[in-house]
Amino acid sequence: MDVDVVKSGEKAMLAISLHDYDVIVADLVLGNKNDGDSGLPVADYARYRRPNAKVIFVTDTSFFSDGSIFALAPNARAFVQTETPPEDLTAMVAHFGGAGAAA
Repeated sequence: MDVDVVKSGEKAMLAISLHDYDVIVADLVLGNKNDGDSGLPVADYARYRRPNAKVIFVTDTSFFSDGSIFALAPNARAFVQTETPPEDLTAMVAHFGGAGAAA
């Protein structure tokens, strides 16, 4: 897999503009929890710019634990806790993206 790591919603949207991704792993709370940076606008932008990209959300909060994230982000394929072991997250990316790239 080819992986790009960015640390803000703005940088994620720029990367999505420049590159085609099969899977995007987005933290629901990007950067500082108080600055309002969220993975939701990233997923929304990806849906417009890269409609085939699948999104895996990670979070350290219980917000959206009711599954409502899937109604808000139709390109969402998974919603996992931040503590998910890296090998499990990698397996999900491989499952949803095949041999493609991840961001």
